[in-house]
Parts: sequence; C-alpha cells; structure tokens
Amino acid sequence: MTPDQAPLKPRTLLLASPRAFCAGVERAIDAVERLLDAPGRTEPVYVRKQIVHNTHVVAGLARRGAVFVEELDAVPDGATVVFSAHGVSPQVRDEAAERQLAVVDATCPLVTKVHSEARRFAARGDTIVLIGHAGHEEVEGTLGEAPNSTVLIETPEEAASLEIADDSRVSYLTQTTLAVDETADVVQALRARFPLLQAPPGDDICYATTNRQLAVEAVAERAGLVLVIGSANSSNSVRMVEVAHRRGTPAHLIDDASGIDPAWLEGVDVIGLSAGASASPALVTEVIEALGRFGPLTVEERITTVEDVTFAPPAPVRTRP
Repeated sequence: MTPDQAPLKPRTLLLASPRAFCAGVERAIDAVERLLDAPGRTEPVYVRKQIVHNTHVVAGLARRGAVFVEELDAVPDGATVVFSAHGVSPQVRDEAAERQLAVVDATCPLVTKVHSEARRFAARGDTIVLIGHAGHEEVEGTLGEAPNSTVLIETPEEAASLEIADDSRVSYLTQTTLAVDETADVVQALRARFPLLQAPPGDDICYATTNRQLAVEAVAERAGLVLVIGSANSSNSVRMVEVAHRRGTPAHLIDDASGIDPAWLEGVDVIGLSAGASASPALVTEVIEALGRFGPLTVEERITTVEDVTFAPPAPVRTRP
C-alpha cells in the first residue's frame, strides 16, 4: 500500500525529546570528519568497525573517503585508524601500537568509564559479572579488560544460576545501552544470589539511553503506534522499541522513511516518533515529511528532559591555537 492508496486522515505526531544523536555519537562522528577535512590530507582515514551503529552515518562518511574495516589487519602499517564509539579491548590497542598505527580513539567517555571500573574491580580480586549482549562490540571491549575475571550474563535466570568461587567478592557492570527496567531485574536477581554484590560507583547505562527510553515511554502512553528511527544493530534503538512494546503500544524500528509500512497507520490517530542515539536529526525530519503524506499532521513535542552534555574531541584531532 502506498500513500496514494492509503486512506488520508488527520493525525497527531508526538515527537519524543530527547531523541537522535547523543554527545558520544556526535564526538565520534566529529573525530572522523575532522580527519577527513584536515588540510593537505592525502592518506586514507581508516575506521575499525562502524564508527556508530547507523547505516546512514557510515555510508555518508564512506562517501567522503573514510575506509571502514573489521579488524586492524586490513589497515596498513603506520596508517591512521579511528576506534569506534563502542570501544576496544586492550588487545586491540596493543596490536595498534605494535603496528605503529596513528590511533584516534573515539570511544565514548561513558564506555571508557566502564572499562576503568572493570580494571579496578579486577585489581582488587573481584569476579566481575558483566550484564550485556554477547557479541556486541562494546561488550567485547569491556570483556577484554579483565577476561579471566569477568563472566557475561543477560537474563535474571542466568543471574540466579550463576556459580562463583568466592561469593564475597562479586561486582557487576553493565553495557551502556541496555533497557533500564530489564537491567534492574537482572541486578535484583544478582543481589538475591550474591548478597555482598558490589555496584559500580555510578549507573553504567548512559544518560542518553535512559533519557530516550523515558521519552518513548511518555509518548507510548498516548500513541497508538510508535516508530523508532535507528539501524537494526543499534542496541539502544532496539531497546526503545522494546520499551514501547512493554507499555502495550505497537512499535517498529525503521532505518529511514522508506521503512514505513502504510498498513501500520490504519486506525491510528496518534503516532509516537523517536530516534536512537546514533540516528541523525535529518532522518527525523524526513520521516515527519513522509508521515505528512498520509494526511494532515499535527506535530507535538513531548520533552521529558533537556540534555546539555558535551564531550571534548579526542586529543589528536583537537584544534590547537
């Protein structure tokens, strides 16, 4: 069904705020752009993995000349390489040093915080329980900080059945992009299993992830449909869809306006719209314009909090006087 075939009707669009890029994503993208724009640049700029988990961002940087690789063995010795916002393990850093690569570390500072906690917990002799999704790049980097002292779990059931040699020396960390309420359930199960469980000094789930989930909850209360703009490999975007589902509201993840299925709109008077932390504001504008082709659209913004977080660029790309 196309917009021309779908019945046109007036609708209200509830625009969740905060939405789209977070400070860590902006910092990572900016680092690559500064390298690409450097005067006199003649050598390629390599990026290990996707700089952030968004197909449009990656494709746009690739068109400008960034070369995305899966591992460092695809980067020539001595070349410039950017580490993605999700972070890397010490083993990757060591390999880069051995290869004399010029590293620009675009790891989100909030991920760096989790890495520091892992090293500190391991140094004091704790077994670290890392709550996260196996195979995610952020999790792989954190596991690499203390591989012999860390176990990975995802569910309360895994927490309840976990066996650790010394129950008195257990701490936990989390992936920064998890669902807040589901993570709380896992932590509760861990506390029941290990009464002396030690927590990180501050919440590991990042402010942007939390804020976007709360904003989706706010619009899902009134909406008959929630759309979240983000790529399928974006953990925080997927979690936002799940938050809407848990509130009983139909929700879909779309990469861009082309992902809208007109059938979703049938019988819907109020649409909620948000975007994951790695999706650009431009994509939000395009989706709003696309939804407007299905009938008159009244846009209302629902602001649950105002973000004012900024991060300085990585040292190698900072502008110097």
